[in-house]
Amino acid sequence: MRKRIGVIGGGIAGASAGYHLLKTDSDLEIILVEAEDQLGYHTTGRSAALLLENDGTESTRSIVRASVDFLLNPPEGLTENVFVTPRDVMHIATAEQSNSVDHLLKENSSGRIPTREISKSEAKTKFPALREEVLDRVLIDEGTGDIDVHCLHQAYLNGFRKNGGEIKTSARVDSALRSGNSWTLETSTGKISVDLVVNASGAWGDQVAIRAGVEPVGLEPRRRTAFTVNRDEPDLQDWDMIADIDLHFYCKPDGRQLLCSLAEENPSEPCDAKHDEADVALAIERINTATTLDIRSVQTAWTGLRTFVPDRSMVIGADPDNDSFFWCVGQGGTGIMTSPGSGRLLADLITEGKPSEHFEATGLNYEEVSPMRLRKSSR
Repeated sequence: MRKRIGVIGGGIAGASAGYHLLKTDSDLEIILVEAEDQLGYHTTGRSAALLLENDGTESTRSIVRASVDFLLNPPEGLTENVFVTPRDVMHIATAEQSNSVDHLLKENSSGRIPTREISKSEAKTKFPALREEVLDRVLIDEGTGDIDVHCLHQAYLNGFRKNGGEIKTSARVDSALRSGNSWTLETSTGKISVDLVVNASGAWGDQVAIRAGVEPVGLEPRRRTAFTVNRDEPDLQDWDMIADIDLHFYCKPDGRQLLCSLAEENPSEPCDAKHDEADVALAIERINTATTLDIRSVQTAWTGLRTFVPDRSMVIGADPDNDSFFWCVGQGGTGIMTSPGSGRLLADLITEGKPSEHFEATGLNYEEVSPMRLRKSSR
């Protein structure tokens, strides 16, 4: 009998999980269930994603390393497009932030392409609007790039459908009941019977677990606001991205616009988040202090939710108390660039019961992302 898996959540995590599961085992029967009427409506659809290997916890970095080849060299037949467009990232600092510069240099010294320090004059050639007089030191991450989130998400979904995956939208999971070796998902459009459940529902992950009678893992959704500003610099698309060394703001080209953010992490309940004008105004003030952009008006603004657990590593794998309930949550803003690795890791755990050899070279310590660590810490 074919094993039937229900993936809850149609964002990048759920789409990648479904795609990699069917690539790993084409005999699986998988249904992806999404509460909204469109896939990727919340965090995925509001992400300004980067490929930035020197970011996040060590476990996150290991999963990024497992994802790089997929992102830069997509599997044949998956897409005709390019997922990543090169763009370096500069971390700018005032004299008061020098300790943060030293810390980041040390933390990122072992990366495939280590973070390095550059001169203020070199930085200005890469982002001409920088105010050299307010800068003290500048670091750069090279080999980074903008990720086409829509293209990547659609590639997963198209590959999933092509390999026999089924998708149901407008199907909110109100409860999940386990009986013997199967589950019944009670959705807003009817019942769905599955053998395994994959919880890839982002900020709503703990709510889905509670509805399934599973202990939550302590997810913490946090708001982040972004906005776009129209610009007329002819070479804007060639500029690098800038980010305050302590992440008090960032700013990067996005077509003929600049995409800017306060880079805040304000706690929130799971919701359809709306932006706060005060956050936009503060970001503009900080960006105008660091640059000569003189931003005065905004084209569009929005807010998304980035979801963490307290140790800020992802949660991937079977629940310690229920081996047919799998977690794929807690990406904390790295979900786009880690999606190839996290999807493959989840598929390995479901089909083989352990990470495959693919993860040995990346340095992944699975215990650091296993749901088990969160239960041990609470008992």
